[in-house]
Amino acid sequence: MSDEQKYFVHPSSYVDDNVEIGEGTKIWHFCHVLKNTKIGKNCVLGQNVMAGPNVKIGNRVKIQNNVSVYEGVELEDDVFCGPSMVFTNVINPRSFIERKHEFRKTLVKKGATIGANATIVCGVTIGKYALVGAGAVVTRDVPDYALVVGVPARRIGWVCKCGNTLKNQEGKEFICEACGSSYTERDGLLKVLEEKV
Repeated sequence: MSDEQKYFVHPSSYVDDNVEIGEGTKIWHFCHVLKNTKIGKNCVLGQNVMAGPNVKIGNRVKIQNNVSVYEGVELEDDVFCGPSMVFTNVINPRSFIERKHEFRKTLVKKGATIGANATIVCGVTIGKYALVGAGAVVTRDVPDYALVVGVPARRIGWVCKCGNTLKNQEGKEFICEACGSSYTERDGLLKVLEEKV
């Protein structure tokens, strides 16, 4: 990292023209960042990550090895993408039909975690601080703070902002045993009472 270049790109990686990379970001071995992609500050792109073209990645995002962030995918701040998880951007791909005009937007909101080998079918929103379990296949929107697992992914509980699974308390109130944050469930969604993280 030089004084002029406030981020790190491993020599084996390639960054196209018209790319913005934030201060403190590290791009490791065999990555490719395509044109018109914006990567925020203090991100980590592990080995063999591809991002772009025209992708927006927020601050403090961690993308583990072997992940492709295709056009149509947006990652907000503090998102974690586990090793070899998969994004898609066309709902019905065929090798012999070009469907770039049919890309469906996928939004991963602030603080969400996607586990290793999970697949995100395009056109969904993953809510803030949600946790997608390893190997899950997400085919529909995931609410904020939801814990989803399986094929297709289903909600099996709620998680705290700190990532700890919440246990139901009396009156449908949830108190995190790890950090003490409190939540309540209303109309099938988790609402914050007090976050201590």
